[in-house]
Amino acid sequence: MSVHDGDTVATALSELGRSLVCALALAALVASCARSSPGAGDTPGGAAAPAPSQSVAGAALVPAEREQKVALGLQFNSGAELYAALKARAGGGAPLSLDDMPDWTGFWQRVGPPLFDPAQKPGELTTAKLKPEARADLERRRELSKQGVEYDPLSNCSAPGYPRWLAIPFLREFIVTPGQTYLFSETMNNLRRVYTDGRDHPPAADAYPLHYGDSIGFWTGHTLVIHTTQVRAGIFHRNDPKYSEQLDAVEVWNRLDADTIGVDVWAYDPETLVEPWYVRQTYKHVSNQDGALRLSYWYCGENPNNVVTETSEGSSQFGDFTFTKPDKK
Repeated sequence: MSVHDGDTVATALSELGRSLVCALALAALVASCARSSPGAGDTPGGAAAPAPSQSVAGAALVPAEREQKVALGLQFNSGAELYAALKARAGGGAPLSLDDMPDWTGFWQRVGPPLFDPAQKPGELTTAKLKPEARADLERRRELSKQGVEYDPLSNCSAPGYPRWLAIPFLREFIVTPGQTYLFSETMNNLRRVYTDGRDHPPAADAYPLHYGDSIGFWTGHTLVIHTTQVRAGIFHRNDPKYSEQLDAVEVWNRLDADTIGVDVWAYDPETLVEPWYVRQTYKHVSNQDGALRLSYWYCGENPNNVVTETSEGSSQFGDFTFTKPDKK
C-alpha cells in the first residue's frame, strides 16, 4: 500500500470516528427528550413521574405552606413514621462532604414569644389539638397563672428538656461535622448531639427517658432532618401544654439566608395530643464582629439565694431568702 493509500484510510477512519461520536450524542439527546415528553408513565397532571430511585433534596423535601406542612404530619401516626418517609423521599440521604459543608457558624438566638408555637395569637390557649385531660390541665394552670400561682421547672435549675429546648431564649451555637451535629444552648448549658453517621436509636431494652432524648438524623443537601425519641415528660414551655414520655418529634433544619435558620417541627404524643403539633421555629444570627460574645457556662446555683421550691399551691418561692440593708453586705 502506498503512502497516499495510507493517508486515505486514516482520513476515512477519522471521519468514521466523528460520525460515531455524533450518533451517540444524538441518541443521548433523543433519550433525554423522550424522558421529559408526555407519554406512558406520566402523572395525570402532565408531569413525568419520578423514577423510584430519584430523591428530593434540600428545602423541597417538605411543602412550603404551613397548611400543607400540617397536612403532611397528619399522614403519619408517629414521628418515626414521618422521619422514615422523609428519609425514603430523600433517597436515604447522603453523608456530608468536607468539601461541601453547610455554614452554621456563629451565634444564634431564637425569635418569637415565650411560647412553643411562635404563631400563637395573644389570648389563645394553644395551637395544639389537645386531648380532654391535657386541655383541662392547661386551662387550670393558665387560670392559676392569672392569680400569680405559677411554677416552672427552670426555677429550681431543672433542665428545660426537649422539645422545649427549641423555644428557650439566650445564645446558641450549632457545630456541624460529617458524622454528628452539636446543638448548644447557653440556657442551663444544654447540648443536643444529633448522630448523622447512619446509626439508629438504641434498642428498646437499652432505651430510657432522657432530658433531651436520643436524636438521629440525615442530611439531604444542606438540609438536616432529625428524629428525637426517648424523652422525659415535661412542658412545651411555661404556660404551655404538658407532654408525656411517649412523645417523639421530627425537625427539618434549613439555613434560609445569611441571618436566618428555619426549623419545621412536628411533635407527636398519643397521650396528650389529638394530632401532631406542627410549629415553625426561627433562629437569627447574632452579630459578633469584635468577638466579645462568649457562650458561657451557666451555673444556676452560684447565687445562694437562688434556692427555689414549689409551694403547696403550685407556685414557686425562694427558700431561706433574706434581705439586708444596703450598708450591710
